[in-house]
This record gives sequence, C-alpha cells and structure tokens, in this order.
Amino acid sequence: MDFQENFLQTVWKYQYFDKKNLQTTTGQNLEVKKIGFHNFHEGPDFLEAHLKIGNLDYHGHVEIHRNASDWNHHAHSQDDKYNSVILHVVFNHDVPIFHRDGSPIPTLELKGKIWLDVIRNYERLTLNKGEILCGDSIGSVPQIIKFSMLEKALVERMELKSQKVLEILQKTGMDWEETAYRWMLNCFGFKTNSDSMLILAESLPFKILQKQGSKFMVLEALLLGQAGLLYDASRDERTIFLKSEYDFYQKKYGLKSNLNYHDWKFMGVRPGNFPYQRIAQLAQIIAKNPSLFSTILDASQGLGKFKEIFTIEVAPYWQQHTRPGISSKRKLAASLSKDTINLLIINLITPLWYAYGQYLNDPDWKEKCFELLQEIPSENNFIIRKFAQIGWPADNAFDSQGMIGLYRQYCKTKRCLDCKIGQSLLKPTKR
Repeated sequence: MDFQENFLQTVWKYQYFDKKNLQTTTGQNLEVKKIGFHNFHEGPDFLEAHLKIGNLDYHGHVEIHRNASDWNHHAHSQDDKYNSVILHVVFNHDVPIFHRDGSPIPTLELKGKIWLDVIRNYERLTLNKGEILCGDSIGSVPQIIKFSMLEKALVERMELKSQKVLEILQKTGMDWEETAYRWMLNCFGFKTNSDSMLILAESLPFKILQKQGSKFMVLEALLLGQAGLLYDASRDERTIFLKSEYDFYQKKYGLKSNLNYHDWKFMGVRPGNFPYQRIAQLAQIIAKNPSLFSTILDASQGLGKFKEIFTIEVAPYWQQHTRPGISSKRKLAASLSKDTINLLIINLITPLWYAYGQYLNDPDWKEKCFELLQEIPSENNFIIRKFAQIGWPADNAFDSQGMIGLYRQYCKTKRCLDCKIGQSLLKPTKR
C-alpha cells in the first residue's frame, strides 16, 4: 500500500484501527485515553496526549511516521521538541527508536491494524485521475460538510488576501488611504499586470494625486508617465499634452520611476484590459473618489454604493485608441462592465474590509465581507466550471471564492486528508 504520512495522522486522529488487545512493539498493553491535539506547526504531530502503557499513565506527545527509522532520518533525537514524545506511531516498525538519553520510545505498529474499508476508501480517493480527486464521490458527501469546508477555504483565502493588505499598510506607515490606493492599483492589474501596477502605486504617492482634485487629465498624465507608458509623446495632440503635463509634475514633485513600456504585458491581453485603458479608468475613479478608503467604508450600507465608486466613463480618446496614436479596430468600452465591477468588489473591497477588521480586532467587518459576497453573482472561470462539472455549482461569490480557495489550497496540492470532504469520504462503515 502506497500512502502519505498524513494518512497515518488521519488514522490516529480518528482512531481508524483495531484497538482490541492493543500493544506496543515490546508487548506492553496500550490504552488510548486522549489522542492529543493535532499540531500543524513544527514539533510532534499530536500534543498533550494521554496514554496508559502497562500499568502507568503517560502524558505527552505522539509522533507519527511511515517507518520507525524516519525518526532517525529526521534527527528527532537531537531536537528538544521531541523529548516529551510518549508514543511513536508507525506503519512499519523497522528499527527500535530511542530518546537522546538512550531510553526506548514506546512504539505502536499499525500494519495489519488499520480498518480495511478505510484503506479502500483512501485508495479510491487518491487513485482518481481527475483534478478534483473527490469528483466521482462528491454527491455522497452531506451538504453541511461541503458548506463547512467551503467556508473554511473562503476564510483561509480572505486571510491570505488581507495579509497582503496589512503588509502594504506597514509599508505606508499605517496610512489606510495610501494602502487602499495601492491595493486598488494592484487589483486593477488583474493578475497579468498586478505587479507593475503595485510598483506604479509605490512610486506615485496617493497624496500627490489627491492634490490634483478632479483634474482627470492631470491624473492620467501622472499615472501614465510614472508607468513609463509615455515614452513616445509625438503620437498625437493628446499624448503630447500628457507628456508635457507629466514632465512638469515630475519635476515639481521630484518623481522617479522604475517602470518602462516593456514592464507591461500586452501579449494575450484583450485591448480592453491593456494598461492604457486600465490607467485611464483609474484616473477617473481617483478623480471621483479623492478620499478612497473613506468612501469604501462609507459605502458599506449596500451593494449599490460600491457600484457607484466604479461607475465612471473614460475619455472618448481611450474608447478609440488601444495605445497612444494607435486607433482601435472597434470601439472600446466607455465604462467598467458589471462583471469587472463585481470582481473589483470581490478582490478589492472585501480584502480591505477584512484587513480593517483584523486591524481593529472587530469581527463585524469580517462578517460584512461574507454577507457582501453572498449578494454578488458567482464568478465564471475554469475553476468554477470544474466544480460545476462534478455537480457542485456555485450560487454566488461566497461559493465561488470558497471554491477557488479550495481548489488552489487543497485540490491542486492533493491535500485531501486536510479537507473535511476528503476526511468524510475516508470514513469507514459504522461499527
């Protein structure tokens, strides 16, 4: 049987083995009174277990390996964190194991003791050829378990996103307006150009843009110039003007840029998502919302308020040009689409709220994130379609964001035994 070590951890955690006449490898009677707490950090796998070995009660930790010799391979005897291990649980007892002081470590060998239906369930799950290993069996999983895992994956995804926001907050000296601005530009990169957008935001402080008020042409010039996208200002009258404006403000504020045209990706990107179009949209949004973070917080009354933040119309020039002086074959969108606005609410607004809740230690802001996601339609991407194909469609953005987190953090990395769904499918028949 081929299995990962986490399978044995699951077997121990749920006691999926025959405990009748349980003994250590040296013949001492063994009684499990408390399995311990599963440790997901450095150190033994289960902490604060309670066992009875022979006639004595033991309190300490449990370490689990496929082979007993793995203890030596991992040099646990040299690590003080393992001094309090009271039981070594292994599938194969190939060598005796000792503490640093030479005392033997009681060992439980699971070979021949794991319930057969648990092994078969594990093999059925892991031998599946699909990208979502549980796809063939998902229909048998109770809805409450699927929802619970979806919620867990969503929370983990929100934690990861909000951590990025809080890292930006640290860099800005705890300035939430500057943080919201940088996070907005990062999100407007829509993955393809997100890194370059963040570099742009870091090189052009929001305070400078706020000073320009509603003068969107100046904002456009500053953003495009700092982005290194006004390298050829002789295209037409508009870009000549934008370059002239940028040169003036660059000297005025002593701006320095590390970006140039080649830092931006155009290949495989639709014209409507070109950096020029996104930056033109950003200029309009900033002109309309000079107190960006305050506006985002104030808009918490409802979904409609958020849509107002992003309801803008770019200049006719950018509806007709993909690049300076290069006309588009077809008219480009004047405003952000409904789907784009929904994505911005999902990826821009809710992580800001969540991070703000962590900053204030206020769970209400976090709860608002989940409530808002349930009001937004589900995304439609290859991950969501994969779940729909196995009979698990997403009803809203709460579901779709949870599915994205579930796929990336569990399905893609085959962490089935860390997933409540996989754990459910591993369960044996009732005994």
